[in-house]
Amino acid sequence: MCLAIPAQILEIDAETDMATVSLSGVRRPVSLALIDDAEVGDYVLVHVGYALNRISAEEAERTLAMIREIGELEQDEGMAQAGLDVEGNR
Repeated sequence: MCLAIPAQILEIDAETDMATVSLSGVRRPVSLALIDDAEVGDYVLVHVGYALNRISAEEAERTLAMIREIGELEQDEGMAQAGLDVEGNR
């Protein structure tokens, strides 16, 4: 299974077909070789250093919210397995 993460384009270097994106506040270089007409401010799905396609800001936020929710569920599950409640008490 592949997981592509939404990111917002911050800068574009047209000469190298590369962009700097924000992945949850972290700046990362990504290749734009697989998409056309990307612009600063666009949201893209990023997987292994490549922007795969553009998505709307709404789609990006929905996807990021689901990813955060999954992370919270995994954290709660890990705490339950350790015998802790949601506040970290045994």
